[in-house]
Amino acid sequence: MSTLRIAMLSMAHVHANGYADYVVKHAEAELVCVWDDDAGRRKAAAERYGVPVYDDIDKALAEVDAVVVNAPTSQHPEVFKAAIRRGKHVFTEKALTVATRDADEIVKLVHESGVKFMVSLPSRTRPEILFMKDVLDKGLLGRVTLMRARIAHSASLDKWFHGGSAWFADAALAGGGALFDLGCHTTDVMRWFMGKPRSFIAKLQNFSGAYPIDDNSAAVIEFENGALGILDTAWVHRAGPNPYEIYGTDGYMSLGAAPGAGLVLNSAQLKAGDIQGYISPTNLPRPLPMPMDQWISAILHGAPMHITVEDGRNLTEMLEGIYTAARLGREHLII
Repeated sequence: MSTLRIAMLSMAHVHANGYADYVVKHAEAELVCVWDDDAGRRKAAAERYGVPVYDDIDKALAEVDAVVVNAPTSQHPEVFKAAIRRGKHVFTEKALTVATRDADEIVKLVHESGVKFMVSLPSRTRPEILFMKDVLDKGLLGRVTLMRARIAHSASLDKWFHGGSAWFADAALAGGGALFDLGCHTTDVMRWFMGKPRSFIAKLQNFSGAYPIDDNSAAVIEFENGALGILDTAWVHRAGPNPYEIYGTDGYMSLGAAPGAGLVLNSAQLKAGDIQGYISPTNLPRPLPMPMDQWISAILHGAPMHITVEDGRNLTEMLEGIYTAARLGREHLII
């Protein structure tokens, strides 16, 4: 195989056109066809890309080696199963699934089939995030006591979702609101940095009333290592930073803790003579290839992938735990 033949399975996600354009421009990939269960999205895809479009997923799968899934999150399990059972490699938008039990089933199918499966979690390719993970792995902060992460934008304030993207504001289709969509990025990084969760407490609000779904939230997670995590996520954010902050018994590390601020580290384990204080690291790891490049290279050349289907499963477990705690109005323990 010298060129990877790819189908887009749904154009529902707001990033779908971006992925399709990426495939079209990729030297080793070809956009062959599109499947979508929505007539309006099929028409728009046909006009934009000039490839066959189908309302029958089996017809699309018959023509390709691999698929890019942009369906509403609630449809992911059935779409994944259709592709995996036909031996098609899968790239998908996050979140993997709405429920952890469905994620566990997909993990099992992926391992049994041997297909290459990639979840789009691009934060894991950033030099700053890779540096922070290395600092934690080396124990330079001592025992981590707390991690805080915020991600937010103005989607509800400015009413971004309508027409083909209206499903983002439908909990039955999307799984949740701001936290389940935008919050995937920080939730995934926190799970990667901090390890397995033990319990959750959370408050989710519909602050703006723009959509019938959460658009402002805060969650506290206790991890098995004893550390706490604080996640706040919003679609009602007009200005301000979107920081990562990590505190430990031997230091502190942050990224973007103030508008325009970069990476900052303070560690009692790092000294220059008698000098100790905050540093702004500049010798960062090289960025990893973007998730789609990793996926294509893994299929065609056997290159490693640094994001796994288990990472997608762990993200779903975190999201489900937070939403469950908010619904119950009390602490939710992972059994």
